[in-house]
Amino acid sequence: MLYVIIKTKNSRILPKFVIGGYVEIKRETYLNRLIERKDNGQIKVITGIRRSGKSYLLFELYYSYLISVGVNPNNIIRIALDIEENEELLERKKLNEVIKSKITESNSKYYIMLDEIQLVEGFEKVLNSLNRNSNLDIYVTGSNSKFLSSDILTEFRGRGDEIRVYPLSFLEYSSAFQGDVDEAWKEYYTYGGLPLILNLKSDYAKSKYLKDLFENTYIKDVIDRNNIQRDTVLDAIIDILASSTGSLTNPLNIANTFNSKGHKNTTDKTINLYINYLHDAFLIEKAIRYDVKGKKYIGSPYKYYFTDIGLRNARLNFRQQDENHIMENLIYNELLIRGYNVDVGVVEVVEKDKNHQSIKKKYEIDFVCNMQSKRYYIQSAFDMPTKEKIEQEQLSLKYTNDSFKKIIIVKDKIKPWHNENGILIIGLMDFFLNHNSLDF
Repeated sequence: MLYVIIKTKNSRILPKFVIGGYVEIKRETYLNRLIERKDNGQIKVITGIRRSGKSYLLFELYYSYLISVGVNPNNIIRIALDIEENEELLERKKLNEVIKSKITESNSKYYIMLDEIQLVEGFEKVLNSLNRNSNLDIYVTGSNSKFLSSDILTEFRGRGDEIRVYPLSFLEYSSAFQGDVDEAWKEYYTYGGLPLILNLKSDYAKSKYLKDLFENTYIKDVIDRNNIQRDTVLDAIIDILASSTGSLTNPLNIANTFNSKGHKNTTDKTINLYINYLHDAFLIEKAIRYDVKGKKYIGSPYKYYFTDIGLRNARLNFRQQDENHIMENLIYNELLIRGYNVDVGVVEVVEKDKNHQSIKKKYEIDFVCNMQSKRYYIQSAFDMPTKEKIEQEQLSLKYTNDSFKKIIIVKDKIKPWHNENGILIIGLMDFFLNHNSLDF
């Protein structure tokens, strides 16, 4: 392993490790979250979309960290359950037996790492049993909807601590990209942030990888796990969500679209069920509308975003390269990566019409972000070429009438500045490439 320091054109200094000619990204956000949870008495559950780097995070990065702080390698038990050599360990009693056979010193701390634990039938019993031992610190990964269903989480009896892993952020992606930031952005909003994309050289290879992964892994997994009989309906739902990224919709609207095209037996309940399957498989995220002044959730309609924009683009055969909607999706993903709870904001105000009659109007805020006592209101604006456009973008922010920070993110490369209304205007690259950009 060769350790190098690479200084990028915008003077960011990032550590990298080069293995076999490829760059390894040190996913510090997730690594730090694991470190914070070390020895906390709970089962650390690492979840996320397949191929997002969960196994590498646990088996390589976190393993290396434990070694660096003095943990004996013999006290780290790593078992990958998705390889043929460990097929017999898919029987939970055998898995439990093998793990316990490796714990030879009752007074020593052991770290248990189990990859793709959902492959073991009844795995929750194994984990709860092991977790009764105070000298064991347990970490597992899982990728699919069955793993995260509510009844299984209940089986952890409050002892599960989830760490959600997302595809690469733009900061991670650009740090490993062989080219300038502008080129990196074009690649990122086209092919997304699944780590293997960085190793593929041609457009053909990248698009084929994403299409094959979507059809042969993600969708097949959703169909198999949930015993879906109407896969043509599922396909159509995915196409609708991909085409309307960031637009308000709900299962009833989608069902009406289906009925207008001859699918008379497709109800909104079926649509909602299939959308939940996609959400549970980490393919999409749902943003709920929040009434800022009324301080309550409104519910339907919702906005849906894709966890990886490359998968969304591949699903549409890279036909709809609408950078403004893609930019909104990527900003939403970045906010989730940073740990914020993100909703769609709605501000209701009373205005006078041309006849001086009072009317109620609703204005949308793209994102309301919360983390503990912090809150940010954020607008995604592809461009603001005129005063009228600037006023349009900031109107909903002004109507909140509170002291929380208000931000407009624009595609242009500009120096961050605050306008006369106290609203921060920040360029897209400054937002993505600085983890603390919301506090400029």
